[in-house]
Amino acid sequence: MMKIEKAPVPLIVPNPDDPRLTERVKGTDQTGAAVEIKVPVERPLTLYLNAQEIVTMMTIGDYPEYLALGYLLNQNMLKYDDVVTEVEYDDDLQVVVVRTEHHTNFEQKLKKRTQTSGCAQGTAFGDLLEAVESVALPKAELRTSWLYQMTQTINTMPSLYLEAGAIHGCVLCKEGAPLCYTEDVGRHNAVDKIAGWIYRHGVDPADKILYTTGRLTSEMVIKTVRMGIPILVSRSGFTAWGVELARQVGLTLVGRTRGKRFIALSGQERIVFDQNLDYVEEESARHKRKGEARDD
Repeated sequence: MMKIEKAPVPLIVPNPDDPRLTERVKGTDQTGAAVEIKVPVERPLTLYLNAQEIVTMMTIGDYPEYLALGYLLNQNMLKYDDVVTEVEYDDDLQVVVVRTEHHTNFEQKLKKRTQTSGCAQGTAFGDLLEAVESVALPKAELRTSWLYQMTQTINTMPSLYLEAGAIHGCVLCKEGAPLCYTEDVGRHNAVDKIAGWIYRHGVDPADKILYTTGRLTSEMVIKTVRMGIPILVSRSGFTAWGVELARQVGLTLVGRTRGKRFIALSGQERIVFDQNLDYVEEESARHKRKGEARDD
């Protein structure tokens, strides 16, 4: 077992060369020719909170400590003022244990489950609206120059998606610069890793932007609000309840962000239009993702 000690805040970026995260698989293409491609791995990770088994998640396996902390925070099973005494991860057993100073109320959370719209069967425990009933998001601004810089940087960074596909990404940014870029087979895992990173290192979310490659659903809105981040951006589209919740809590919600284009459906008052669009390039076809034409 490995105990997590205090450490400086690291900048997290994808590592597509990590041999643990992908496998080479042989197959046949549409012409009958033999091919070999890289595909992301999926492996189980069982999470314990103190002595209670909580859930087994399917994940690519990187940053299990951040994933565990973020999952518990975003499920409201761990409070931001709870004291975590240690996080232990055993790679052989594929188990992560989060230990707290005091007992938590997770037993009640386990009694009520709501299946979310996550593409990898994300499950939220307890009342989904509990996290947004009395929220007060910080004031912030989103300059369009930051938005275009951010999306250009993210789209051209090395990533598992560009290497192997079949993956979602979430990126925490300050102004136009990525600080923490995580990927996983489900967007809920990717955003949970960011929540764990924020909590683990005491990062202030008030002036941050969260970017995701996935849909702007109610789940993504609630998790963003729980982290205290005032701006959520996606290259994909929206769901009606996601927009409704964002408007309810004053979250800035920006979707279909590709090349020069974007649409804001909530929190438009934070946007500062300071970028001359004549100097913004359209997005390369290499960075398009499956199904996004249906969002146009």
